[in-house]
Amino acid sequence: MRIDAFLAESPMFAISRAARRFNALAAQALATDGLSFLEGLVLTAIFFEAPASIKPSELAETFGMTRGNVSHCVSSLEAKGLLQRKIDPEDARAYQLTLKPQGKKCALHVIAAFDKLQKEFEKEVGKPALGETLTTIRRLEALF
Repeated sequence: MRIDAFLAESPMFAISRAARRFNALAAQALATDGLSFLEGLVLTAIFFEAPASIKPSELAETFGMTRGNVSHCVSSLEAKGLLQRKIDPEDARAYQLTLKPQGKKCALHVIAAFDKLQKEFEKEVGKPALGETLTTIRRLEALF
């Protein structure tokens, strides 16, 4: 197609295509636990913050997502019996999130899956090249 030359030089297209492929790869890695990529990230974040609880608004800010997306994800994880939300004692309008025992177990599977993907990337591309790529992506992201 005539657009191929443009696409070959387009960082926007390359990043978009890489993101779609990564999402598919992450979905495959998390399929055994029946989780989406965002659900895996949420479980991992809550796991690493323990024993402190975390608020959905903190997750939204950390992941650069809307509160609505995070709320939907939290509801899904709650329905799966992996986390629970409690009213924040300091702010009755907010919730605190904590993992249930099955959620902790699942978070460990997710962390292992993420670690495996990271090691595969490092093996294929090399740590220094990945670091440079990440720096470049962050610079591009900061433009917007």
